[in-house]
Amino acid sequence: MALRRWQKWSLGIVLVLLMAAFTAFALVCRQQAHILVTNPVATRKVPTRTPAQFHMAYQDVSVTTTDGLVLPGWWIPPAGKATLLLVHGYKGHRGQMLGIAELFHRHGYGVLIPALRAHDLSGGEQITFGMNEMRDLDAWMMFLDEHGDVDPTRIGMVGVSMGGAIAIKYVAQHSNVQALVADCAFSSVDDTVSTSVRYFTGLPAFPFAPMILFWMEHETGIDASELDMKELIGDISPRPVMVMQGGADVVISAASGRKLYAAAQQPKELWFEPRVEHAKFFETMPQEYERRVIGFLDRSLEGTR
Repeated sequence: MALRRWQKWSLGIVLVLLMAAFTAFALVCRQQAHILVTNPVATRKVPTRTPAQFHMAYQDVSVTTTDGLVLPGWWIPPAGKATLLLVHGYKGHRGQMLGIAELFHRHGYGVLIPALRAHDLSGGEQITFGMNEMRDLDAWMMFLDEHGDVDPTRIGMVGVSMGGAIAIKYVAQHSNVQALVADCAFSSVDDTVSTSVRYFTGLPAFPFAPMILFWMEHETGIDASELDMKELIGDISPRPVMVMQGGADVVISAASGRKLYAAAQQPKELWFEPRVEHAKFFETMPQEYERRVIGFLDRSLEGTR
């Protein structure tokens, strides 16, 4: 039966409203995606303290990546032990790593505290969650290779949050790191996108997360399927890995740590604390952090005592 004129008008209005709603939805998702993958210099978090405030003698250093970005860092030379490269988290900065750096330094470790691209005072404004950041860690590892006071057979990496995921990818693909501590790293972009979208945008995961992820991939050129750390972490073996995860994490999926640990091969350790929030192990349980993490590193980086 043919539609009456008023029915046709009504259908047309509904279609126009649906198209307008979808357009608005897509624009919101694209805007949020842009915010998530960019870190403009004008609004960045930067360090307000240096290692000096933590009683550590240090050097201001910098490296240039193969794609031309200058990255700043702090270098605290070793005192007879191994060297640790610390990797900060998403939209963070070097200063957030000073607490654990002081602990490692107190135990004799050399500590390199670098800034990633698009963070701190570094060049670049785009965050790619472990794709282009491999160039950053390459440059910092070359920095360590050029220092005669660094034993190349005793280098460990400690990554926090996004830095933990980036460290997993790097260590899995490079044999020049002998031990890894991954503190609240995401297991994959797909595993955590719903949790992270809710946290960083305040929007419900459905229907926003899939569309935001689409625009993030479009803007950065990354393929989220290539950022599945569960597929990579097993390649670290036989080098030891320690996975840390808080059960009260609302920034990434709280299941990430268990998934990473299940995918890792021996030797591996899991430290799961149900009441610890995202990347709050050192802040919440400093003595237990010292016992567990220093113990793991001392055991893993042989000859450091």
